[in-house]
Amino acid sequence: MTGSEPSFTVEVDQNTYLHEGATEVDAVVTVTATGAPTVAAAGALEVLVVDTSGSMQGQRIRSARQATVAALAELRDGVAFAVISGSGAATQIYPGRGGTAVADARTRAEATAQVNDLTAVGGTAVGAWLTAAGELAKAHPAAAPRHAILLTDGKNGEQRRVFQAALDGVRGLFTCDCRGVGTDWRVEELRAVSDALLGTVDIVADPADLAADFRAIMESSMGKNTADVALRLWTPRGASVRFVKQVAPTVADLTGRRTEAGPQRGDYPLGSWGAESRDYHVGVAVNAGTVGDEMLAGRVQLVRSGSADVLGQGLVKAVWTDDTSLSSRISRGVAHYTGQAELAEAIQEGLAARKAGDEPTATARLGRAVALAHESGNDNTARLLEKVVDVLDAPSGTIRLRKNVADVDEMTLDTRSTRTARFRGGS
Repeated sequence: MTGSEPSFTVEVDQNTYLHEGATEVDAVVTVTATGAPTVAAAGALEVLVVDTSGSMQGQRIRSARQATVAALAELRDGVAFAVISGSGAATQIYPGRGGTAVADARTRAEATAQVNDLTAVGGTAVGAWLTAAGELAKAHPAAAPRHAILLTDGKNGEQRRVFQAALDGVRGLFTCDCRGVGTDWRVEELRAVSDALLGTVDIVADPADLAADFRAIMESSMGKNTADVALRLWTPRGASVRFVKQVAPTVADLTGRRTEAGPQRGDYPLGSWGAESRDYHVGVAVNAGTVGDEMLAGRVQLVRSGSADVLGQGLVKAVWTDDTSLSSRISRGVAHYTGQAELAEAIQEGLAARKAGDEPTATARLGRAVALAHESGNDNTARLLEKVVDVLDAPSGTIRLRKNVADVDEMTLDTRSTRTARFRGGS
């Protein structure tokens, strides 16, 4: 089974000019992959992890069964797959012998029959579910996309150290998109999973919407044909990396995920790719220069993790000048995404303060979020904020906290706080 891989381009948006003595260089790196695959990648793996704990009884388990069946229907022929039932332990229900099956009409029908028999009983042990998925991923080629969908409706019952150990144990083995159904689960728990496994997290408030959501996730996964892509950043001697963040379509801090790739080089994981575009904000600290000095502050390359093959490349430059009209100009892309990262942070801090009963901090941080959403044109986030606060004046961020806020509105704002408005236009 083969599939044509996308081709990559790397574009750098920055103001290269710095004032004398300046040491901080910023750039927005846009990575674009074109050429969607027509067939699934060789060795691709899909694992469906379905919460079947006791709290999933009734409409939730019925909708979970329907959603899993919908996801199975989207599997392309030749993809390896398995289905795990998650309660106080992880039980693989298909294939029942362990390992994985290869998707075709027969295996999809067999898996569907097993899924339709799922019942809800027991506790919730997300770490054990992830570990089981990780064991399956270990048996598949690292060069192929390995993806999981994880659904839960409740709080994880494992001790924090057990959960963290499980998360650390599967990091880098597969990517994972997480969904919470209803409002009894913890956003921070599923965000920890999605952040560690380079996936997404979202709320599905109405169980009836699960099938459409699972179908969309699987369609996206089937479109990814290049696995384990990494951003390799070279910096000159004496320089240091301040941060590397994904800033579109969502905010994700990759700084702590660096692995060394040679002298003055480090790799930052970007997960699997299909035909898509993502933006990254790279910050580098260099030695101070004098007027007229020029230097290469960074070389950004797209590579396969652990490989020397370069898929694309861009350069980050620095030029010192005494012309303030040049050095004072801020790249519009850098400014935009700096604001988007602050927006996500302000929302999460504001909601945490609100839960803690700290109304002054909640008002200040959520007010700042309203102003940033308005300034950047992030209309989707602005609408979500309006369900949690009364907006008196959006440009200034003047708000009033609402006394009664539905759990679903608060959790939706929290889970979607990292979604950014894409910057369009030159620097």
